[in-house]
Amino acid sequence: VYHQMMERLEPLLQEEKYGHAKLQRLYDLRDMFGRISFWMVGGDGWAYDIGYGGLDHVIASEEHVKILVLDTEMYSNTGGQASKATPAGAMAKFAESGKRTAKKDLCRLAMTYKTVYVASICMHVNPQQAVRAMLEADAYPGPSVIVAYSPCISQGFPMAESIQHCQMAVDSGYWPLFRYNPELAANGNNPFQLDSRKVKGDLFKLLAQENRFASVMRRDPK
Repeated sequence: VYHQMMERLEPLLQEEKYGHAKLQRLYDLRDMFGRISFWMVGGDGWAYDIGYGGLDHVIASEEHVKILVLDTEMYSNTGGQASKATPAGAMAKFAESGKRTAKKDLCRLAMTYKTVYVASICMHVNPQQAVRAMLEADAYPGPSVIVAYSPCISQGFPMAESIQHCQMAVDSGYWPLFRYNPELAANGNNPFQLDSRKVKGDLFKLLAQENRFASVMRRDPK
């Protein structure tokens, strides 16, 4: 609706700009009529945990606000403490024997509103899907949440192997790629689109390569 109004307003101002000084002024400022895109960028400690109340308030407001969550599955900036994004069984500070509770499903919680654009991406594995999700999120007339898998040294594997590790995470189904666009439902289509291919990787092999899981396995093989 906003873009439709702007498309009609600019030609009208061009026709009438000489009729009044204020109309001329508005026409001179026409490049400011474009929709402003607001993006919030933060880590999982903020989005899943200490800032979740504010994030939930924003996505429930139906405002045109976009949120990019860089998910390392722990408090990376403060030393690798467990957060609500940490998966069950992973070792982290304050969860030395492995976290006992499951990871909060932020994407699923956002999708329950049915008015929020949601996507799960991994730039290392499928940059085309990631870019498409961000463009769709920006164009969506409402709140959007994109959760990006973000490798972290505290996960316990060499960062030089990040690209290969991300590929394993997606191939094994550990990190699914998908997009949820409520506008598709308005047209009678399925709003959920799974972008990951058929699971073909070994989940156990992936977890065994991360020290946060491997250390727990060595301590308690059962």
